[in-house]
Formats: sequence, C-alpha cells, structure tokens
Amino acid sequence: MAGPNLEVFKFAVYVFFPVAMMLHYGDPDWYRRHVLTYKDHVFPPDERLVTSLPTDPNALREELAKIRARKAERRAEKARNEDNANGNEHTV
Repeated sequence: MAGPNLEVFKFAVYVFFPVAMMLHYGDPDWYRRHVLTYKDHVFPPDERLVTSLPTDPNALREELAKIRARKAERRAEKARNEDNANGNEHTV
C-alpha cells in the first residue's frame, strides 16, 4: 500500500476542500454579485406574484379571461415583431 503519507494527504483533502468551498461560495460579495443578479431572471418580481387566488367561479372566469387576453396580446405582439423582422410590414 501507499503508506501513511497518502492517508494524511487524503485526510487533508477531505477536511480542507469543503472548508475552502465554503469560504469561496459563502462570501457575501460573491453571493451578491452572482446569485442575486441571476435571481431576478429566474423568479418573477413580487408585484407579479398572485397572493390571493379567486375562490368563487365568477372571479375565476374573470381572471382566466384576463390571462387569455394578456396571452393573446403577447402572441399578437410577437407575430408583429416577427413580421417586421422578416420585412413583411403590414399596416393594420
């Protein structure tokens, strides 16, 4: 076998590698630079979160109508942008 020097080296790696990773990734400046900026891209802003869900059927239908209208508006805007990008400008 390799002897006690290898065991000492392995022990040092097992102990100091997690400590080094904790020091590097646990730094508040690193967290602020890399995690908080990416968080804005992944999670929606607080004002877009729905915290009160509709409970009666009429309110649910109204909310679904609003969602469908927003979706149709986005779809039409995307189609307009694609037409403009392709050079097929249509006047509406």
